Amino acid sequence: MFRSDTTAEGEFRTKVRTWLEANLPFGLRGRTVRPLPAELMPWYHTLSRKGWIAPHWPKQYGGMSATLNEQIIMTEELARVGAPHLPVQGLNHIGPILMEFATAAQKALHLPPILAGTVIWAQGYSEPGAGSDLASLSTRATLEGDHFVVKGQKIWTTWAHHSDWMFALVRTDPQAQPRHAGISFLLIDLHSPGIRIRPIKTIAGDDEFAEVFFDDVIVPAENLVGKLHDGWRIANALLGHERLATSNPQTAMMALERIKTMARASGIITDPAFQDRLAAASINVTALSAMFSHAVQLTNNEHSLGPEASVIKIFSTELLQTLNELLIEAAGGHASAKNPVTTNFGEVDVAASFLQSRRVTIYGGSSEIQRNVLARRVLNLPN
Repeated sequence: MFRSDTTAEGEFRTKVRTWLEANLPFGLRGRTVRPLPAELMPWYHTLSRKGWIAPHWPKQYGGMSATLNEQIIMTEELARVGAPHLPVQGLNHIGPILMEFATAAQKALHLPPILAGTVIWAQGYSEPGAGSDLASLSTRATLEGDHFVVKGQKIWTTWAHHSDWMFALVRTDPQAQPRHAGISFLLIDLHSPGIRIRPIKTIAGDDEFAEVFFDDVIVPAENLVGKLHDGWRIANALLGHERLATSNPQTAMMALERIKTMARASGIITDPAFQDRLAAASINVTALSAMFSHAVQLTNNEHSLGPEASVIKIFSTELLQTLNELLIEAAGGHASAKNPVTTNFGEVDVAASFLQSRRVTIYGGSSEIQRNVLARRVLNLPN
C-alpha cells in the first residue's frame, strides 16, 4: 500500500493471490466474527500444508523465513480476499517466546503442533483483580518437588474454551518485592484435572473470551519457561509480540473495504464531506501499514520491541475504532441492524464490527497503560 513491488515480489504477490482465490472457502471470506474451530481450523491446516502458516518464523522451526516485503504482501493479500482471523496465540505469541527462552525439549514438544494446528494455545495473563496492573496478579503456583500446584483464576482469555494449552503468568514468590519479582512463566495443559473453563458472552454477541479456574492443578516443573521467578522479563518480551500482532493492518484494511462497500450502497460515497473523511481514513491505514512494516523489520533484526510496540498498539487500535465509527456513518439507517446488511455491492456486518472494535483499546494493555509506558520510558516524565 505504501511501496511498489519488485519484479520478484510482484510474481510472489500473484502466486499468493492466485492460491488464496483458489483455496480460501467463500464461506470464510469477509467474516467479522472469528469462526468456530470446526469451521476455521481446516483453513489453518490448509495454510500449514502449503507452508504459509508462519511466514515470520525461521525455517529451522518450520517457518518461511519470509522477507519483510513478502510478509507485507501476504498481509495485504489476506486482507484483500477477506481471510478470517486465525488463532494466533501460538503463532505470534508463545511460538516466538519459546524460540527465544525455551529449552530444546520444550521447543521440540510445542513448536511443531503450533505449525500443524493440532494444538491451540490461550494466554493466561489477566485476572479479575489484575488487568492493566498485571504485576498484582494472585494466581499461585507452589513448587512441590517435581511439580507446581496452581490455584487461582484467569479472565478475558481468548479462545480458552477451544484451547489445549495455556501459557500463564503465576505468582511463585508471594513475598517478593517489587511484586513482579515473584512471578514465573508456566505452560499449562488445559486438559489437566482441576481446570474449569467458562465462556463469556460479549456485547458483540460472540463468546471469544472465557474465564479459567485452577483448583490445585498439578503442572510438571519441566513446564517452567526460563528461570523461577523470572516470568516478568519473559512476559514483557511476549507483550511486544502481542502488541505487534494486534496491530496487524489486515484488520484495518478489511474495515476500510467494509466502509467503501457500505458507502456505495447507501449513496453517501458521493458526499464531499464523507469523501474527505474516507480519504483521511485511507491515509491512516497506509500509515499503519508503514508503521507495521517498520516494527516487523525491527523484530526480524532481533530488536526487542519496547516503546515502539506501545506506539503502534495505540495508533492501530484507536484507528480501528475510528474506522468503525465511519462505517456506522456510512450505514445510516442500517447501522443498528443486528444481522449483516445485504447490498448490491456485497454483504456487510456493520453492528458486530462496531461492537467488537470497542474492546481493542483494552486488551494487550489499555491505551492508558500504553501512554504511561511512553511517558515514563520515552519522555522520562515523573510518575
